[in-house]
Formats: sequence, C-alpha cells, structure tokens
Amino acid sequence: MIQIAIFSDVHGNLPALEVVLKDMDQRGIHQKFCLGDLVDFAPWGNEVIQKIRDLNIPCLMGNHDERIAFNMPVFRLDKHSEEETKARFIAIDHSKKHITDENKKFLSGLPFHLKLNYKIGDKHWNIQLVHSTLESNDTYLYESENDEIFINMLGKSGADLIVMGHTHLSFKKQFENNKWAINCGSVGRSKEENRLASYLVLAMDEEKIIPEIVQLRYPFEKTAREIEESAIPDYYASFLRKDNLLIL
Repeated sequence: MIQIAIFSDVHGNLPALEVVLKDMDQRGIHQKFCLGDLVDFAPWGNEVIQKIRDLNIPCLMGNHDERIAFNMPVFRLDKHSEEETKARFIAIDHSKKHITDENKKFLSGLPFHLKLNYKIGDKHWNIQLVHSTLESNDTYLYESENDEIFINMLGKSGADLIVMGHTHLSFKKQFENNKWAINCGSVGRSKEENRLASYLVLAMDEEKIIPEIVQLRYPFEKTAREIEESAIPDYYASFLRKDNLLIL
C-alpha cells in the first residue's frame, strides 16, 4: 500500500508545521504535498517558506502566496468583522514588508494546481490537488455544498479524488465508483473548534483509496505569545487560544 501526505494553509505557523512534518516522518510517509498559503497571520513566513524549499515539498500557489508574491491589493471580505478586517490588513501588510525578495520570487513560481497519477498493479489512481478549485484559489467550498459541485470538478479533472484546502475546515465526501472530494484542513490556522493542526494521509492499493484526516496538538500558547511579541495583531493569538487547553 502506498501512503502520501497532503497539507495546506500553514499561514506562517512554523511550530504547527514542524509537529505535522514530524508526525508524517514517524508514519514513514516520504511523499508530501502542500496546497499553498504558506504566509500571513503568524511571524514565521520566511521560515515556513524555507522549510518547504529545503525539504523540496511540491507546493501550490494559495491566494495569500499570490498576494504577497505579486503585491496584490487587499480587499475587505463581507464575512469578516470590523476587528478581523483591521487585523487582516495589518497582518498582510506585515508579510509584504517582511517576506524576502527571494522568497517572494519562490512564491511567484508555484504552480496553480497539480495532478498526480499513481499506478498500483493494473490500477491508475488520478489525484487532483487544488488550493480551492480548478479555476480559482479564492473560492470557498464547504462540506455543505451540493454534491454535484464536487462531482463536476472530478469529471472536469478526470480524477478519482480531488483534495483542496483554503477554508481551514476539513471534510471527506465519498461518491459512487470510489470517487472522493476532500478538504485537508489547515496546519496553521484551523477554523475547527479544536484548532488542531490538520493534514491528510492517503493510503492507496489496487482496489481502494483510504483517506484519513489527522489532527494534532501543537504548542498553541508558545505560538500565541510569539504572535503577541511580533507586529502581527494580537487578534491572531486570541484566535489560536480559543477553546484550547494551552500547551506551554
């Protein structure tokens, strides 16, 4: 059986990324893929990018990566409160100022999506990786969407399984003929109640795909304190602390 790991939305949170990578290594998973959004909201944007580069992990261009790479403008999102809107503008501006030119160049060259093919015996498994959708890295698709949306994406891609991130909320949806749509959640800024770092393990043999969403605790309080000691708004420290039993 082949195992691969897929993760997304690190958002500058190096302590969370290190915990996730360690867990992958302990499981003996050598093939790792990232769906993007390496930057913004925690103070280790450059370190996260360097880690991905050093480990040669294939990575897609998330919407935050694209914004930082090309100095794109920031627009208000209707779903955000006034507090989050203000914090978001400051945090993204911080990344624009502090991400190095070399790392911006790296982000600018990331692919938009990636399709994998694994041959196991006589079976070819086609796996489509996107940050959000095939056409956009900034569209929010949730588990509650009509199944036809995901089925159409699978059909357009010609894939058995499509994996996405972006929403920071993990889910698994299985359809007929062993087709899947999966959100691997977020490593560094989960919006799930537990705030745990989330990633996906895919196990494949000739007959089936077995997806597992893995969720891990990391040093939330240490991360929150580092955010507070940086120029990134304290809003993002408070966000991490929500409903957590803090780990020092």
